[in-house]
Amino acid sequence: MEAVLHCRRNAASKRNLISVVFAALLFLAPLSALAEDSKSIDTLRQMGKAFASIAEKASPAVVGISANQVVTQRYSQSPDWPFGDPFFDDDFFEQFFGRRFRQQRPRQQERKAYRPVQGSGFIVSADGYILTNNHVVKDAENITVTLLDGQEFQAKLIGTDPGTEVAVIKIDAENLNTLELADSDKLEVGEWVIAIGNPFGLSHTVTAGIVSAKGRSGIIDELEYQDFIQTDAAINPGNSGGPLLNLDGKVVGINTAIIGPGGNIGIGLAIPSNMATFVYDRLVKGEPLVRSVLGVYVREMNPDLAKSLEVDQNSGLVVTEVIEDSAAEKAGLERYDVITEFDGEKVDKANDFRNKIAMKKPDTEVELKIIRNGKEKTITAKLGERSSGAKAGKTTSETLDKLGFEVGNLTEELAKRLGFEGQTGVVVTRVEPGSQAARKGITAGMLIMEVDRKTVETVEEFNDAIAKAAETGNVLLLVDDGRYRGLVVLNLTR
Repeated sequence: MEAVLHCRRNAASKRNLISVVFAALLFLAPLSALAEDSKSIDTLRQMGKAFASIAEKASPAVVGISANQVVTQRYSQSPDWPFGDPFFDDDFFEQFFGRRFRQQRPRQQERKAYRPVQGSGFIVSADGYILTNNHVVKDAENITVTLLDGQEFQAKLIGTDPGTEVAVIKIDAENLNTLELADSDKLEVGEWVIAIGNPFGLSHTVTAGIVSAKGRSGIIDELEYQDFIQTDAAINPGNSGGPLLNLDGKVVGINTAIIGPGGNIGIGLAIPSNMATFVYDRLVKGEPLVRSVLGVYVREMNPDLAKSLEVDQNSGLVVTEVIEDSAAEKAGLERYDVITEFDGEKVDKANDFRNKIAMKKPDTEVELKIIRNGKEKTITAKLGERSSGAKAGKTTSETLDKLGFEVGNLTEELAKRLGFEGQTGVVVTRVEPGSQAARKGITAGMLIMEVDRKTVETVEEFNDAIAKAAETGNVLLLVDDGRYRGLVVLNLTR
C-alpha cells in the first residue's frame, strides 16, 4: 500500500513539474516571439535606411530630361476640297465615281511638328556627360536637363545607338555629381535593386525591388541587341533613361521599358550597364560604332537535338549554317558543330552568344570550344566587322541638309523588316517635309543602292559619294522602295 502511495506521489510530482514547465513555456513564448519580431523590425529598419542612404547619395546625379521631338505630321490640303481630311482616305468613293474622284481628292501633305517628350538620365562624368535612352532624345530639339536642385541646362546630343536604345548627351557644367557603372555580369537574380527617375514628371522618384531575371531578349522588335535585366522595381513612363542601382549605389542598368497596359505591373526592363558602357565609350570618343560578327546561324541545344547529334550534353549551340567567306568559315566551323564555350565562358543562349561577339572589337581573335562528331576541339577565329545603325549627333553635313533626308546602315534586322534581304545600300531614316527629296518621292524606309552609278554599302560611303557629287552640283541616286527601282536626281547647289 505504501509503495502504491509512493508511486502516486511521484506521479503527481511529475505532473506538477510538467505543468510548471508548460506554464513557463507559455509565458516565455510571447517574449520569444516579441524578440523575433523586434529583430525582424530592426532588419527592416536597417534595410530602409540603406535604401534611403543610396537614394540620398545617388539622386544628385540623376536628371530629368525634357525635349521637343521632331515628328512628321500628315494632313490633306487642296483648294478644290474645302472639307479638310474626313473619311475619304480609302478607295470607297472611287469605286463609284471613278478616277475623276481621285483627282479631286485632297493630296496628302507633310509638315514638321513637335511632340514633347519627358524622361530621365544620369551623369557619368563630372564635366557633364549623361547616359539616357535613345527614344528620349532621338530626333529631338531643345533638350533640357534639370538637376535635383532645380538648375536647368540645354544639352547637346553626342550620339545615339538605336540598336541598343542607348544615347549620350552633354551639358556644359563642371564638378557635377556622378554615378559609377558596375559590372552587370556579376548581377544575380534575386538581388535588391533601386530605380530612380521622373515617372509622369514626378522628379526623383525612388522605387525598390529585386532582379527578376537576366538576359531577356526578343521583347522589343525595333532593337537589334537585347539583353535586358528584368526587375519588379516600379518603372513607369518617364523613368526611361534613369539608373537601376545595386546596393553599393552603382549603376547596373538603364531603365528602358515596361511590359503591361501602359503602366507598371511589376515587369520592368533595363539595359545592362556593360552594354551601355560599350556604346558610351565609342560615342564619346566619336568612334564609329561597329560591331563584330562571326558569321554563323546557331540554334540552342535541346534533348531531341542532342540525341540526333549523338552528344551527351544538353547544352551549347548547334551551328545550322556557316556564311560564305565569313570569319566562321575561315576558322573552319562546320554545320552541326556544337559550340560549348566562347573565350572560356560557357554558352547556352543564342542571343547571349551574339551579344558577346558584338561587343568584341573587329579583328579580335577568339577561342571556340566545339564538339564535332563526338570529339571536343578548340578553334580560333578572327572576328569580322559589322556596321550598326548607330549615328553620332550633329554630324550631318551641309550637303545632306540640302538633300533633305538622312540615312542609316542596312542592318540584318532592317533588311528583313523592309524586304531588302540579300541587297546592299543605305536606308532612308528620315525625310524633311517640304524638301526637294520629299517632292521627288524619297520616303523613309527606301533603300539607296547607288550614288552616281557607284554602289554604297555604309553611311560613310554614302557621305563620301555625296561630298564628291557636290563638285558637279547634281547627284544621281538609284533607289528601291520595295516594289520598284528608280532613278532620282537631286540638286546640291540649292
